[in-house]
Amino acid sequence: MPGSIDLNSDLGEGAGTDADIMPLISSANIACGGHAGNESTMRAAVELALRNKVAIGAHPGYPDRERFGRVALEMPQRDLVESIRRQIDLLVGIASRLGARVTHVKAHGALYNQAERDPAAARTILFGIQAAKAGQDVVVFAPPGSAMYEEAKATGMAVAREGFVDRAYESDGTLRPRSLGDALITDPSAAAAQALSMLEKGGVTTVDGPFITLQVETLCIHGDTPGAAEIARAVREALARANVKIASPRS
Repeated sequence: MPGSIDLNSDLGEGAGTDADIMPLISSANIACGGHAGNESTMRAAVELALRNKVAIGAHPGYPDRERFGRVALEMPQRDLVESIRRQIDLLVGIASRLGARVTHVKAHGALYNQAERDPAAARTILFGIQAAKAGQDVVVFAPPGSAMYEEAKATGMAVAREGFVDRAYESDGTLRPRSLGDALITDPSAAAAQALSMLEKGGVTTVDGPFITLQVETLCIHGDTPGAAEIARAVREALARANVKIASPRS
């Protein structure tokens, strides 16, 4: 059991849960204008993070608000790199004006999922991150054993391996597709149990039954999962009972 773990959430996406979740986490992944978010929502999320002493991260996605960035787009690499750079820099600028800095980056939705198995997709995202003002100084959030993890490590970037407490896992280590009814874990006690399983046992039981290894440094609760704040509270309380401190990767 580790002595500390980061607890992160994808916020600034219009789910209406930011104010309830922010006091319970240590890192916020803020939507920065691709799949969701605008300058106003980014400013509000950064201000909320500052008040709660939460690390600020950029959460770039495919520029596709209609489908919330959860469908892969056919884009020339240079255009996608530029989109990712622009999204991150927009948040960096807003954070800087408020006296804060962006400390990590986590890709969103289809972008994140593609980079799990596709080294080329992972490198494209990393090119966008490195082109941004935050550059090499950020921590990249990535699935354990993923192409994104391996590519980021190869470039010398800091990486935090991420596990999901509110999502079911397939036996190959990928997340259960959202199109399936049992993809989400909405019971707070079940989500807390999954969080503890990752820390105590080093992995999770999949939907098909087998146990898989998942070594993680950060745990995610999606801000738009039904009951997200209750899930965050249950996970935080379970970690406290296990004497695990909540702290961002750069704390």
